[in-house]
Amino acid sequence: MTDAPIPSAPDPRASAPVTLQPLRLADPFVWLAKGVRDMRAAPGIALFYGVCFWCMALVLGWVFRTKPEYTMSMASGCLLLGPFLAMGLYDTSRRREAGLKPVLSESLTCWDTHMGSMGMLVLVLVVLELLWGRASLVVFAVFFNTGMPSTTGVLQAVFNPQNWSFVAVYTVVGGAFAALVFSTSVVSIPMILDRDTDALTAGITSMRVVLENPAVMLLWGALITAIVALSLWFWGVGLLLAGPVLGFASWHAYRASVTPLQPSAA
Repeated sequence: MTDAPIPSAPDPRASAPVTLQPLRLADPFVWLAKGVRDMRAAPGIALFYGVCFWCMALVLGWVFRTKPEYTMSMASGCLLLGPFLAMGLYDTSRRREAGLKPVLSESLTCWDTHMGSMGMLVLVLVVLELLWGRASLVVFAVFFNTGMPSTTGVLQAVFNPQNWSFVAVYTVVGGAFAALVFSTSVVSIPMILDRDTDALTAGITSMRVVLENPAVMLLWGALITAIVALSLWFWGVGLLLAGPVLGFASWHAYRASVTPLQPSAA
């Protein structure tokens, strides 16, 4: 009787089934509280990423003042870049959760072992960003066929009751793409970091979380929007604190949404 080769065991982190956990309406506030605790435990790392988010806000403000028609495109770009900067914050929260000391250098390179999955997810988000930006330009072109308005013109258009149709269409288009990007990325990136899963599984899981907990995820998205909007006052300085807190909190949102992997038996 010949010996058959023993098949290698699959990686449990990649092949383990993904199960979701029910969420409560109060959970987003718990995530924020945990994010604040992580920021206090790793203030240096939080400051570094806070400065990155602040610089993004300054660039966005400059675009709005000089080329307002490209504001939505730049905002979607920031929405794309932000989660990947936040991956370093996810790694910091993960290390604290495991009882390890957070290290800035580790957070900066935490993505390098997940290049395949991250690259595919980046591609999907880039396509969504380009479609979002194109759709925004089309809306501007339809309602301002005499040319793109200046910054003052945009503000007048937003607050002019006669342009309610432009505001409504612009809000619907932007909201639809924002919801799609949010649904795709709300837990997918921390899931890739934690489980080294493929981008498709991570994206589908993220959408499942949103579809199975619509009220909680709507509240979470509204809190993120409100906190970021408030942080943009005074030249966006508030993002020095709000950016890291939201990044840390997003890791805890993932932990609360997806059942953690059980350690394999010895």
